[in-house]
Amino acid sequence: MGEYLKDKVAIVTGSGRGIGRAHAMALAAEGAKVIVNDPGVERNGTGGTRAPADEVVALIRENGGEAVADYHSVADFSEAEALIGTAIENYGRLDILMNNAGVAREGLFHQISEADFDAVVGVHLKGTFNTCRHAVPLMMKQRSGRIINTASSQWRNPEGRSAYAAAKGGIVSLTWDLAFELRNHGITVNAIAPMAQTRAFDNYRHPEMLAEAGLASKKAGDELTTDRPGGEHVSPIVVYLASDLAEGVSGLIFRSGSGKIGVYSHPSEMRTVNKDWRSKGKWTVEELARLLPSSLLFDGSKAPFIPE
Repeated sequence: MGEYLKDKVAIVTGSGRGIGRAHAMALAAEGAKVIVNDPGVERNGTGGTRAPADEVVALIRENGGEAVADYHSVADFSEAEALIGTAIENYGRLDILMNNAGVAREGLFHQISEADFDAVVGVHLKGTFNTCRHAVPLMMKQRSGRIINTASSQWRNPEGRSAYAAAKGGIVSLTWDLAFELRNHGITVNAIAPMAQTRAFDNYRHPEMLAEAGLASKKAGDELTTDRPGGEHVSPIVVYLASDLAEGVSGLIFRSGSGKIGVYSHPSEMRTVNKDWRSKGKWTVEELARLLPSSLLFDGSKAPFIPE
């Protein structure tokens, strides 16, 4: 048993299976007392069983760690409050919040329903807000805490999963804002964009769906493969960010998995053109049509991030 997180109390949402399970195991292995949160739903968010959370708790205890199960849904504001309460009731505090819970609804934008969009955004983005909203006041009071959110490469990479990409982009922005707001309270806020072989990855049909629609499926630097390692290769950065070793690390988005650790840059203006609006007024459409192709645009027709 390691001691990087000795006596720390951690919540890991969606930790009954996959990457979340690996995070819970890794945090416990370093001495954290873990709340294993998982309502046990299917990949699309339907159904529910207590078995996944119970199994992870049993495994942690068998390996000498401390853990309790929690079955609340982070998508519900009051249930997220009850989840945070589980940590307080059992261990008296909360030091680490690892937001990992998520669901998936397949389909291109014109194929998904309002219910699909609501379900995906509700668990990923709203769920992250819900848990953070209840955890932050406690961490502010104790003047310490680690929040680690789960983003995705798709926040900056078009891949035909609009609801998922929108939710993950929102999580990135939320992470940056919380890091800014909480920087004077001893609380760090970071996010990871994981890649691992999980049930979500095994059932990933979008390459075929995109091909059928005549769209490219390119992912810079980490193309889809069938031989990715599991979530345990993602978790070391989570342990690091949760520990005192990362006391000054906040507001960053990390890529983790398959032997790679990376960090994303913050979006910034690539180039600008300027006009003295006080003396020359606003831009005209004719001026933009003449100027932009040779200045802001790569080829005058498309944005640079759209794959060929």
